[in-house]
Amino acid sequence: MEVGLKIKKYLEENGISQVHVSKEANIDPVKLNLALNGKRRLTFQEYELLCGVLGVNTDFFLKPRLPSQQNKKIVNV
Repeated sequence: MEVGLKIKKYLEENGISQVHVSKEANIDPVKLNLALNGKRRLTFQEYELLCGVLGVNTDFFLKPRLPSQQNKKIVNV
């Protein structure tokens, strides 16, 4: 699941409005809505601000992942 959709789900589950978050984070509400609906990518700066407003660490919505084997480049050292 994309990070924007995870944030949207969190907001809904906790009764937090997108308007409130956009005002507190100083992010345009249209841009925030597009990001939370998977139609725009959040910048890392926006993501940091959202996490700050929500009072969660930046790793709250993100999980580490490794590149797939197909996309891995072999580096000879």
